[in-house]
Amino acid sequence: MLTNKNILLGISGGIAAYKCAELTRRLKDQGANVRVVMTEGAKAFITPLTMQAVSGNPVSDNLLDPAAEAAMGHIELAKWADVILIAPASADIMAKLAHGLADNLLTTLCLASKAPVAIAPAMNQQMWAAPATQRNLSILQHDGRFIFGPGSGEQACGDVGAGRMLEPHQIIQLLPSLFLPQVLQGRRVLITAGPTQEAIDPVRYISNHSSGKMGYALAEAAANMGAQVTLVSGPTNLAEPVWSNRIPVTSAQQMLNAVEQASHDHDIFISCAAVADYKVKDVAAEKIKKSQHQMSIQLDRNPDILATIAQQIEKPFCVGFAAETNNVIEYASGKMQRKNLDMIIANDVSNKDIGFNSSQNAVTVLWPDGQQSFAQMDKSALAEELIRLIAKQFEQTRSN
Repeated sequence: MLTNKNILLGISGGIAAYKCAELTRRLKDQGANVRVVMTEGAKAFITPLTMQAVSGNPVSDNLLDPAAEAAMGHIELAKWADVILIAPASADIMAKLAHGLADNLLTTLCLASKAPVAIAPAMNQQMWAAPATQRNLSILQHDGRFIFGPGSGEQACGDVGAGRMLEPHQIIQLLPSLFLPQVLQGRRVLITAGPTQEAIDPVRYISNHSSGKMGYALAEAAANMGAQVTLVSGPTNLAEPVWSNRIPVTSAQQMLNAVEQASHDHDIFISCAAVADYKVKDVAAEKIKKSQHQMSIQLDRNPDILATIAQQIEKPFCVGFAAETNNVIEYASGKMQRKNLDMIIANDVSNKDIGFNSSQNAVTVLWPDGQQSFAQMDKSALAEELIRLIAKQFEQTRSN
């Protein structure tokens, strides 16, 4: 999403400015073109020479630079930018932006550009909580500025609380929302992801090969397209998302409990988790010893989470996944009808290039009066295509 995008990075005064070298490098790794604008305060924490070296472009820092302004440099920069990212954004710079001040190059650019402006606040926790800052935040949100964070934790001053600038990788996750259509604005989306684990004894369990990548990609895409996302996740090795409320679970029963509790106030439910079909009937309280060559374990069926939610009288728009090894479309179609689903996404997990543990996938989406296939592509790109299609079908269903 960031390939060939022109990112104007505005750095204001704050200790978090040291993160901007890594942020710039990560933006360039994503294919973005980066130009840097620094306030006087920012130069006390990181040098223009450093930012010039990592961005590959001269740093701008003076509104009244005679050489630049001979060619109306600030207007040129304002037109060049596809997005203006202010990180860190101090309380001072937020106040100036909220009230339309233009007393330095960065605030002037924000007024002179049509590009979306994303703000990553960074300040002491008490400054963040101050009524004036919160009023300014409301004004910025009302004006359509995108607010990234802040995070919470220990601060440079020793305080603990909200006000930390998000980490560079978290900001990179959020930036695509500025370029994607907000087709789910105001909608609440519930997504399950990853495997479940069903205990045999305190150290062993039954599970599957799901990595959770597809579910996490769908959650990220939905959030980037405007949705409020709740992600119910089985055990994965994936980093906790910055863009959603994650509820960690282990077993199928725990996942069902979490989904049932959340489903009533969500518009769309996407069941992407690879839920174990069976659980151990009698879980051993202690580790089972290796005392014999063979061992039998009696299994019971796990609850069908998707079918349970889809049978509700006032159910959300339900989207399922069908991971099959043969007769993929036939089995997926039967599953959609049998479980009363609005859509189903079918993929062939016998293909080792896609599906479980792969970063690639290829699927066919079915709904009652149509279907659409997507060729093999990166799961993040596929997730964006799927969310667009789900949003379209959801709106059509609601309008009928």
